[in-house]
Amino acid sequence: MLAEAHLSAIIQSSDDAIISKDLSGTILSWNPAATRIFGFSEAEMIGHSVRRLIPAERQAEEDDILARIARGERVKSFDTMRQRKDGVQIAVSITVSPVYDKAGRIVGASKIARDITSREEGQRALRESEARFRMLADNISQLTWVADRTGAIGWYNKRWYDYTGVPHGSTDGWGWDRVHHPDHLERVREHFAESIAAGREWEDTFPLLGRDGTYRWFLSRAKPIRGEDGGIVYWFGTNTDVTEMLEKEEQIRVLLMEVNHRSKNLLSVVQALARRSGGGDPEFLRRFENRLASLSANQDLLVRRGWSTIMMDELADAQLAILGRDSREQVLTQGLSLALSPRSAEIIGMALHELATNALKYGALSVPTGRVSLSWEETPDGHFQIDWRESGGPAVRDPKQHGFGTTLIRHIPARSLHADVTLDYAPAGLRWQLRCTSATARTLSS
Repeated sequence: MLAEAHLSAIIQSSDDAIISKDLSGTILSWNPAATRIFGFSEAEMIGHSVRRLIPAERQAEEDDILARIARGERVKSFDTMRQRKDGVQIAVSITVSPVYDKAGRIVGASKIARDITSREEGQRALRESEARFRMLADNISQLTWVADRTGAIGWYNKRWYDYTGVPHGSTDGWGWDRVHHPDHLERVREHFAESIAAGREWEDTFPLLGRDGTYRWFLSRAKPIRGEDGGIVYWFGTNTDVTEMLEKEEQIRVLLMEVNHRSKNLLSVVQALARRSGGGDPEFLRRFENRLASLSANQDLLVRRGWSTIMMDELADAQLAILGRDSREQVLTQGLSLALSPRSAEIIGMALHELATNALKYGALSVPTGRVSLSWEETPDGHFQIDWRESGGPAVRDPKQHGFGTTLIRHIPARSLHADVTLDYAPAGLRWQLRCTSATARTLSS
């Protein structure tokens, strides 16, 4: 009796529906969990067929279950659909076992049904998520891949196989080297391994071999994916085809070189005309040719930088190159590598050239003991500032007449850059200062 009471308690308190039925499918017992899962009360189901719980399209399942039970077989757990009292179908996992009487004859069956709706919804959501990921990963233009924390790649998207033509899985791990150009492979492997070991984002550009036997250039990046503890668990990488972009950049570079060459030829023609028209004034010709050389130096910088921006430190070096090694060593330059627009660089470059020329002829650089300090900075209040200071040279005095050189140093920068320009002829040494907004220096156009 105690054992029977204990068994009854287990059945009554179970979270799974526990139902017994005879060999015709008529329900003989119905526990509380069955009511919670299917909505029918015990009174509504005792004496009625279990087929009330089975959707019409699945009635054949019960035929098979009853036949197998009659043969003494146990129906192992399987997932299926059953119907609640309100008509809603739910996912359940069912196990059915034969019930024997004291004589050992099969008299019915015991059915255990577990509601797996939440599990099915989770699995369905996971399948949908995986399908969306596959749809995205296989249809974006990049070749994408996922590596483990050591950098060994375990998954590639469809684009990778479409482009490379390699068998699936053949480039897993570190097998991607088979499609890399041998001239770049060692560099790429070393850089990739260093980034993985350091846990920092990786970026590189290199050619990959396609299924057609030709190489195309790819910009490749990999980003570390970190777990809750901050440790790297995966790397997500992409390879973007940049072949056409690089070809266009090369075309533009060649075109700019041609424009630069023709412009220099034009400057040479202007120089020749100036020599013929200079009236025999050698000083005029010298200064005119120096100014043409300054423009040419700015143009070379622009071509090297794709006609985009010029860095202030590069501009200063280019314009001070006219001083020669000895005089150049008398100039101390100090400042960060700040970007200037092409037009701003042209204006500032001409002013620096004029200051350097005057210092070499009349100012601090005309004697070995003279010094020039050239500094620039971006101030906290959003201004770009350049400071030219001379010291140790001959005594300075304000010239009685101001020529075109003063226009280059003071008036053109003030007007074109909307700058405050100070030109101080202090006896101890000339000082020139330019101050304009950083935005103007970066974006000023012709």
